[in-house]
Amino acid sequence: MSEDGDNFLQSFDWSELVRRVRSRTPARLLTGRAGAGYRTSTQLELREAHAAARDAVRAELDIQRDLGSVVAQYKLFEVRTAATSKDEYLLRPDLGRQFSPESRARIMERCRRECQLQIALGDGLSVTALAAQAPPLLTALLEGAEQRNWSVGQIFVVRYCRVGILNEIGEFLAPQVSVLLIGERPGLATAESLSAYMAFQPKRGHTDANRNLISNIHARGVTTEQAALRILNLAALMMKMSHSGFQLREELPALRNDSV
Repeated sequence: MSEDGDNFLQSFDWSELVRRVRSRTPARLLTGRAGAGYRTSTQLELREAHAAARDAVRAELDIQRDLGSVVAQYKLFEVRTAATSKDEYLLRPDLGRQFSPESRARIMERCRRECQLQIALGDGLSVTALAAQAPPLLTALLEGAEQRNWSVGQIFVVRYCRVGILNEIGEFLAPQVSVLLIGERPGLATAESLSAYMAFQPKRGHTDANRNLISNIHARGVTTEQAALRILNLAALMMKMSHSGFQLREELPALRNDSV
């Protein structure tokens, strides 16, 4: 190492460097060790995070408990996919991509067709994420859509939901843009991360190549305020360009380049 490099290392406050690195990510970096393993506190945190992730996947959706006042405020109602239980949902992803016959009829009865924006909420692989992020995000989205004078379809909640349900929503309701707010597969950083999958006029046969995704919506990732703005801007771009998916590039503001 050069003499200048030696002087830099001697003068740098390593505690400050560690603090700045760790502030950038929820990953367990530079946590210290006991022998060849984690310290006891870190090991206990990992076990707690793993338990929270398992609970998030196995939890059953209760829209009154999990979504609170927005249920009455926005007249949310519940439908379900063809999966009949949590176990079947986890073992048969294909069933989570189609509505049950009863739910299809209920959607057609209660929802308007051909709106500019159709929003649905799905439990996905984390009811915890839906409960934590969906209420404030939904409110921000509807306020933004009203400011843009968009027509918004009746919002509903899907039990045992997979991302592919967007295709059936598109087939039944024919909106310009469909948005599915769904719980992400939880990890050891957080069990409260929500995703927003979006598609322009989704239909049968569409895949992830036809969709756009805003992920990591949680307190230490993309905040609900940031997510709402990005979703609305991306929806506007879809309406303008008349397509979605890999051909559509989200227009993000320039990232600040702070050195570590």
